[in-house]
Amino acid sequence: MNWNLIVAEPARKELKRLDPPDRDRILSVIREMVNDPHAGDVARLKGERFAWRRRVGVFRIIYDLDPATRLITIQHIARRTSTTYRKR
Repeated sequence: MNWNLIVAEPARKELKRLDPPDRDRILSVIREMVNDPHAGDVARLKGERFAWRRRVGVFRIIYDLDPATRLITIQHIARRTSTTYRKR
């Protein structure tokens, strides 16, 4: 059964700023997440507002899951740096 997906405005802006090849790769992964948000290189984040991250090369998709409503909310898409997981 598929999950519902919401891409928050900050993530939409971050996605628009990416180069087309990187954007296409991340969009492909986002489409896969609708089927299974736990597939791939996924880890739960500790001490953060958002519960999960998925690695896509040097990029990270930061998202929250609501299993009761089967909802994925993508909060941020960012290149991995030393400040990627800091609170915003």
